[in-house]
Amino acid sequence: MSIQEIQNEIIDEFQILGDDRESTIFYIMELGGKLPEMPEEDKSEENIIKGCQSKVWLTASESNNKINYLADSNTDITKGLISLLIRVLSGRSPEEIIKAELDFIEKIGMGNIIGSQRSNGLAAMIKQMKLYAIAYQAKLNA
Repeated sequence: MSIQEIQNEIIDEFQILGDDRESTIFYIMELGGKLPEMPEEDKSEENIIKGCQSKVWLTASESNNKINYLADSNTDITKGLISLLIRVLSGRSPEEIIKAELDFIEKIGMGNIIGSQRSNGLAAMIKQMKLYAIAYQAKLNA
């Protein structure tokens, strides 16, 4: 599945919920609960994403020219948000991640759901994921 196809799938899932804000937030939290467990040793200061209101830890690893992300947060809603980003970007080449236009965030009305503070945190998460991709791309091209 392409990045755009996964985004379309997410958009469809959220359209089913309609304008029910409570159900949408519950669904986001539910998604966070499905994230793979992050090892405690990875929940370190160096893996915290700066710019998030909540604590969000993110690591990246590369295998076969694909980047895989692992994340956790101390809040359920933030964990759900990072799980959506991982679903879209993990398992992709650095180039795909760098070029990815993440339009699903706007199309599902995420800004209205999570407010400006969390929107800033979401932008910080995307930025960090893309920075990892840039670093791995530079390493692969070296």
